[in-house]
Amino acid sequence: MSIHKETVKRVTTHVLSEMKLKGEKISMLTSYDFSMARIVDKAGIDVILVGDSASNVMAGNETTLPITLNQMIYHGSSVVRAVQRALVVVDLPFGTYQGNSKEALNSSIRIMKEARADAVKLEGGREVLESVNRILSAGIPVMGHLGLTPQSIHKFGTYAVRAKEEEEAEKLIEDAKMLEEAGCFAIVLEKIPAELARKVAESVMIPIIGIGAGNGVDGQVLVIHDMLGITQEFSPRFLRRYHNLFAEIKGAVEMYISDVKSKEFPNEREQY
Repeated sequence: MSIHKETVKRVTTHVLSEMKLKGEKISMLTSYDFSMARIVDKAGIDVILVGDSASNVMAGNETTLPITLNQMIYHGSSVVRAVQRALVVVDLPFGTYQGNSKEALNSSIRIMKEARADAVKLEGGREVLESVNRILSAGIPVMGHLGLTPQSIHKFGTYAVRAKEEEEAEKLIEDAKMLEEAGCFAIVLEKIPAELARKVAESVMIPIIGIGAGNGVDGQVLVIHDMLGITQEFSPRFLRRYHNLFAEIKGAVEMYISDVKSKEFPNEREQY
């Protein structure tokens, strides 16, 4: 007896390129575990980013710097097991690609083999170009990340908007073109002026995904814990909260505690 399995068209890097050509916006959210990734994928998201933001929302660290490659592979493999449709991109964590292209390639190979991701993402432009080229030479798809680069927080000392000055803006455009020429399939632009982001999106053929970069780009990404209102402390201008799960979950837990204390749970129907 044969078992019918529903075939789902997978989102690929080629599909994303076609979406840009057609003017269809790309939706992207983070996920870090099987259960959340399954929901996000079933909802029809185009790209799931297993972000190094797991360092913040999953582990409680102040920055993204402490998370390790092994931890990213753990989160990535958990997400991949849940996904049927979305393209899964895993962040290369701090210290696994900067200044050492051989280590960058080895880190990327581990993510592709052990997490079975579809692509990797890294931060930076000209300064990481050698690593980008080496990763791409192995046939591994690379997503770039320009603008505010959280792994460089100690260099800049602030999470303020980037590329407001002409010199930095020109470098960002040059870096975007350089990443495209190298072979990156897409670029995330974080927390830069909307007009600059629109200019970048129009100057390259590859998709530009924005976070705090206005609506003139080819798609948007948010951290899922932020957009669902699980986190409460982080409230930048670009964040739209679509729910307040912090309050809902807290309320449910309070009801459970009350029912246990009052002996209302479990009732006769809830026991054997």
